[in-house]
Formats: sequence, structure tokens, C-alpha cells
Amino acid sequence: MNPAATPLPHTPRLRFRNWTADDLPLAIVIWADPQVTRLIADLGNPSVRQARERLLIEMENLTNHGVQYWPVFLSDGTHIGCGGLRPHRPAEGLWEVGIHLLPSFWNNGYATEALRGIIEHAFGPLKAKALFARHHPNNLGSGRVLTKTGFRFTHHELMPQTRLEHPCYLLQAGEITE
Repeated sequence: MNPAATPLPHTPRLRFRNWTADDLPLAIVIWADPQVTRLIADLGNPSVRQARERLLIEMENLTNHGVQYWPVFLSDGTHIGCGGLRPHRPAEGLWEVGIHLLPSFWNNGYATEALRGIIEHAFGPLKAKALFARHHPNNLGSGRVLTKTGFRFTHHELMPQTRLEHPCYLLQAGEITE
């Protein structure tokens, strides 16, 4: 897949773009923020090194799979976080979806809007067959966003990063709700 040839998701209020090596300051804002990372992984005190490593993973996912957790911006250019896809079982057309928003942008409907844009992108240009999602068990808001957009709870799964059982969800192509 040629990442440059695939248009990126967008919504009425949000714009997505590809990460570049010059985006380390944006990556640090997200992945070195303890309020964000406490719901993703048990990193203790998140660091610049960990943010740099995550940025490299996202750029590798783009190169190798044509997807990543793209940086997300309001239409005025304000950076609010990231969201997108990563390989789960790509040979089966199954991708994992996720969104990491900066705390000052929580509870504004951006996660739901971003997720809808990502779903449309996954089932449209990328022709995904299904999307997988999970969330930290203490992040009930993420569970509401997932069910609101049509995901079905399927099981709990131990996440080594948090050492907790995370609720897991699935959305098959054709099951989208508005």
C-alpha cells in the first residue's frame, strides 16, 4: 500500500495528517503526558524517550502497513491528539482502532467524531473487513464512544502494558450506526 496515495480521514471539525520525524514536539505533548498514558500503559513517569519510540512505531506502521495513529488537528490547526489504525490481523482485514486525545479536549465530542472519520476511512478506501478496539477498564467514556459508534463488546483481554483485563470490541464492515 502506498501511504501517499491514500487520502486521510477528515471530519467537519477535524483534520488528520501523517507523522513526520519533525513532529517529535507533538508526540511528546501526547505520549509524555501522564494523564494520557495512564489509560494506555503503565509507564510510570512517561518520558521523551518513550514518546520518541512511539513516534517511530507510528512512522513504521505507515511505511509497513499504510496506517498509523495520525496526529489530529482542529480545522484551525490546533493539535488535539492522535487517532487511527494499527495492524491487528491485517492479513484478515482486521485493524485495531484507537484515539489518544489531550486532556483539555476531552468531553467535547472529538473522540466520537474522530472515530467516525476513522471508521469511514477504514471501511472505505482501506477496505477493512472489521475493526478491533479495547480500552482501559477505568476509561468508561471510551467504552461509551465505542458502543455509540456501533462496536460490540466481545471479551476481556489481559493487556501486558497495564496488567489489567481490558474490555474488547469489534465492528464488522456494514455494522456502522449513526
